[in-house]
Amino acid sequence: MSETLHPRPLRLGVNIDHVATIRNARGGDHPDPVRAAEIVARVGGDGITAHLREDRRHIRDEDLARIQQATDLPLNLEMAATREMLAIALRHKPHAACIVPEKREERTTEGGLDAAGLHNSLVHIVDELRGAGIRVSLFIEADERQLDAALRLGAPVVEFHTGEYAHAFLDGDREKVTRELKRIADMAALAAKNGIEPHAGHGLTFENVQPIAAIPQIAELNIGHYLIGEAVFTGLEPAIRRMRELMDEAR
Repeated sequence: MSETLHPRPLRLGVNIDHVATIRNARGGDHPDPVRAAEIVARVGGDGITAHLREDRRHIRDEDLARIQQATDLPLNLEMAATREMLAIALRHKPHAACIVPEKREERTTEGGLDAAGLHNSLVHIVDELRGAGIRVSLFIEADERQLDAALRLGAPVVEFHTGEYAHAFLDGDREKVTRELKRIADMAALAAKNGIEPHAGHGLTFENVQPIAAIPQIAELNIGHYLIGEAVFTGLEPAIRRMRELMDEAR
């Protein structure tokens, strides 16, 4: 009798950037993103994600070391593909570095990295990060051209941008939701087939997370803004627990 196959557990990485955004709006030390990292660890989160932006609008340089000292959870450092950010990553040696597009005027990351168009400038950064034992991830659209670029760059992980899916879900555009889900699922399967671990994130909420979580090849979701927003009303611990429950139900 053949053995029943079970989908592998889906990891939850919690982005704590916007705890720091609130802190920086007033100045001082409160609320402390390190405290948020400790809560994530206590409730069974699988990792901490933090984006150190060029303008330091939320996470600051000194936060990185404090987060690493406060918890044993792996730190996923989101970073632009610049020499400054490379030097910081090499100094702190996070578990993973997710290379994202970054424009100073944007409110949040507005799309995937053009890994194909930026191949020549990315190859040295990816090589140096990997040489330091840092797991490299590329934040890309669920697109075969971008996935092929990640493969050529030697990135072991890609994170698919789910923003278009999230916007379509919010707009009630069922046709586009179905189309975006298929695109993400197809590319997740292709990534896994080629030995790349697929992750996903951006705009995921209690209402829309389960169809993405149900894609069997996806190994990790990174969710931040929504959880911090829900924490204002319910607390961070219940928000994370609820997201974890929904993800588990989908699997």
